[in-house]
Amino acid sequence: MNQVLVVDDEVGMRNAMEDNFRRDGWKVVTAGGAGEALARFRSELCPLVITDMRMPDGDGLDVIQGVRALAPQTAVILLTAYGNIPEAVAAIKEGACDYLVKPISFDQLKEAAQRVLTAAANPDETLVEHGLVGSSPALRRLIQRAEQVARSDVDVLVEAESGTGKELLARLIHRSSSRCDRPFVAVNCPAFPETLLESELFGHVRGAFTGATNSKPGRFELANRGTLLLDEIGEMPLSLQPKLLRVLQEREVDRLGDTRPIRVDVRVIATTHRRLHQLVEEGKFRADLYYRLHVVPLTIPPLRERREDIPELAEYFLRKYAPKAARYVGLRLPDSFVARLQEQTWPGNVRELENTIRRALALSRGPDVELEALEEPESAPNLPERKGLEAGVSLREMEKQLLERTLEATRGNRTRTAEMLGVSLRTIRNKIRQYGLPRRSI
Repeated sequence: MNQVLVVDDEVGMRNAMEDNFRRDGWKVVTAGGAGEALARFRSELCPLVITDMRMPDGDGLDVIQGVRALAPQTAVILLTAYGNIPEAVAAIKEGACDYLVKPISFDQLKEAAQRVLTAAANPDETLVEHGLVGSSPALRRLIQRAEQVARSDVDVLVEAESGTGKELLARLIHRSSSRCDRPFVAVNCPAFPETLLESELFGHVRGAFTGATNSKPGRFELANRGTLLLDEIGEMPLSLQPKLLRVLQEREVDRLGDTRPIRVDVRVIATTHRRLHQLVEEGKFRADLYYRLHVVPLTIPPLRERREDIPELAEYFLRKYAPKAARYVGLRLPDSFVARLQEQTWPGNVRELENTIRRALALSRGPDVELEALEEPESAPNLPERKGLEAGVSLREMEKQLLERTLEATRGNRTRTAEMLGVSLRTIRNKIRQYGLPRRSI
């Protein structure tokens, strides 16, 4: 039987919640204030606490602190009639699993209660479901904070090294939020030239610029009522940042060439592998935009700082890729192989580990993955000889030629091309599309 402690100084509200939960078969304990709530909780620990924010003898934050000191695993939902961002952030930092604004229907409250109880009871399943695998304290703290943040609507900044899973974390936040059944739209900021990025983000009307034969909604509009991921926001041109800041503040966009703003309801998650505060000091990123995004920052620890997750990650990737070929049936990772994995520094983080396991699967000849698979791959083949680039060639053309030559050298293998150029596979795909290169490559 589910059990809940309901805390509210308004007798009518408290009784209504009690009656509805009891009608659905819950065991309910009630309290009329913060002090009474903690006394009740000490005598009878409950897996879920639903508390009002403002009460005569304290507030919901006092209840959260007291509950988590006694039972950190207990889920807490905070109710308030005065919803605002600073209050939501404070609740999240104290450990609230959800933050709901009154008035709220009982169906909404019950759905939130079931969701947070399920997440609390199955933390491992939640991690694997979103591709964030591991049992280290550092990863678990991150996931807990991300799920808490997801309950509010505050914008989020994720700072982490390349290959750590920034987009996976963004998707976890989206799927754990009330926007989970709405669009999740991702924009890779470095993949677009400045002129195109503005149109991609904010849209344009017909005739706004040469070639604009039709009106086009921007990514903010496409993500309306959902989540917009601004991937590698540190690469966004300085000239576009004031317009982005205005959208974040006013929640309305101006299509290029239009005079009427369009209202949008979007939760923004920005990711970067660069230190934005350093870019601010260098004058390459606006300070006001940085502080607007830096409400609840999240940092993903690099793999070298959570080596205890490597065995679990390796097994996860083995299960993920082995079923795709019959000869992998029964394949396993020997202890010696896993030990070698834990000795590596992994500058490419989880993405590098994933590619290593895939390479090991491809090279293995018996039931055990072999240590030889951890040896560095042969040096890259010589690129076809071409006439050297002449002075005055644009950076865009240089990048295009380099990409073409590397694809030729790898016979169109996008994964190998990404490894050779030191970028992600997604970047290679975006660049191929950007430069109009043949898509027959793999």
